[in-house]
Amino acid sequence: MKNLTCFLVLFACMHYAMAQPPSLADTGALKEQKEKIITASTIIKIENLGADINTKYSELRPTISADGNLLFFIVENHPKNTNYRIIRNSQDIWYSFRNEDGTWTPAEHLGWPLNTYYYNAVFWVSPDNNRILVRNAYINGDYVGNGVSMSSLKADGTWSKPEMLKIKNYQKYDRGHQYGATMAHDAKTLLLYMTEQKDGYDNDIYVCFLQRDGTWTEPRSLGKKINLPNYDEMTPYLAADGVTLYFSSNRPGGLGDNDIWMTKRLDSTWTKWTDPVNLGAPINTPDWDAFFTLDAGGEYAYMTNSTDTYGESDIVRVKLLEKEKPDPVVLVSGNVYNKKTLKPLSASLVYETLPDGVEAGNGFSNAEDGSFKIVLPYDQNYLIRATADHFFAQSENLNLDSLIKVGYKEIHKDLYLVPIEIGQVVRLNNVFFDFDKWDLRSESFVELDRVVKLLNENPAIEIEMSAHTDSYGSDDYNFKLSDNRARSVMEYIISKGIAPNRIKSQGYGETKPVAPNDTPENRQLNRRVEFTILKN
Repeated sequence: MKNLTCFLVLFACMHYAMAQPPSLADTGALKEQKEKIITASTIIKIENLGADINTKYSELRPTISADGNLLFFIVENHPKNTNYRIIRNSQDIWYSFRNEDGTWTPAEHLGWPLNTYYYNAVFWVSPDNNRILVRNAYINGDYVGNGVSMSSLKADGTWSKPEMLKIKNYQKYDRGHQYGATMAHDAKTLLLYMTEQKDGYDNDIYVCFLQRDGTWTEPRSLGKKINLPNYDEMTPYLAADGVTLYFSSNRPGGLGDNDIWMTKRLDSTWTKWTDPVNLGAPINTPDWDAFFTLDAGGEYAYMTNSTDTYGESDIVRVKLLEKEKPDPVVLVSGNVYNKKTLKPLSASLVYETLPDGVEAGNGFSNAEDGSFKIVLPYDQNYLIRATADHFFAQSENLNLDSLIKVGYKEIHKDLYLVPIEIGQVVRLNNVFFDFDKWDLRSESFVELDRVVKLLNENPAIEIEMSAHTDSYGSDDYNFKLSDNRARSVMEYIISKGIAPNRIKSQGYGETKPVAPNDTPENRQLNRRVEFTILKN
């Protein structure tokens, strides 16, 4: 199969054809397109990222991190490329960081094992910047053909050898001259573009889903509204909201060649979408437009542009109009720590929706400092936790269902893992009761089922389940309320098959505060349910 270079050669030919003198019949249409571009340019400004990123060579396919501070892109035919002088139109991955003042650090070549003697690209970077999806299929870093692979950031700051994603029947769909991919920020949804036509150029966009065994489902077409017959749909980008899709297409209604279009997903089938809307000038031009990407804030789009450039094409950004932006999201950042030692930990992250307990996404904390970032759409109640062997997660709750959408928001929440040892105390932040009551709310079951799983997997463990209040109310009232709440939790766990002699309950009222009762936030800290490991 030919690779992306073949496509770029075709693009150059199309660009040359469009540069020829127009026929009389085309003159009016081209004039109208120019007028649209001039008018739109007075409203939307295309901002070149500058000489630290753009060179006399071609810069292509930008991929921006969720926080907007890390940029991957392709440089074509650079002398530092791994396959320079070996493969025509060599393409390697380069990267740059954004400084606090908004400027970018001088671009650097990513190096081995991600730049190989093939055509290389980053298709997606995880919100925590700890994983990247790259072009080509690799097994332990060895090239095996077309496909996509994942690489993870190691503790020493280098990238692991890429490993291919195992996609069911992938070769059935990838038979043309071009292919590519992106991933949703939940790291569970993969979007691919390719064609089933042998040696064809008219791509369709497909979706795959991560399975429990780590493999991916067979590609599924996004449906007839996205994939028009005999037209080219490619370079999809799914915004942080998981709903808004941007893609490139040469379908009717564009300004010339491929344009950027926007649509929104209507349900979970991934086949029902709003009518795609052309983003218009100056984002789209009479030339070939693709490689559109956003940060989580959704304010700026990054893309490739061929107008007033340092070389054949440059990386630029453009501030979107409100109608062009995705729905707002929350970027949650923090660090994972060992609760006992307070040292950072490398861990897997899971976030689930409540009360159903459905996994909404996953991530990893940095191997060096335990840092993480995840992106959460509004209108959900989330349980967030880290996982690591020989630890129990002290989960956090983030109820975005109760928040009004006020636009993009950043929240800091640290996560703690408690070693499974005698005397360790685990706070259960996702156990809920109604005001002045001790009946468990359904949102609590996901959290308590984790305690049941811990006890089943460690049959020697015995625990005390305790409940605590703040200082409001009388001592007797607070003791009774906390004691009944602790008993309710214990009874739920016993109802799941745990022997009664392995768990006891105790209410402590307001006698064991963890913070002064002087602010609403501190009082919230004191109102808690937790368990202590008594025997292991």
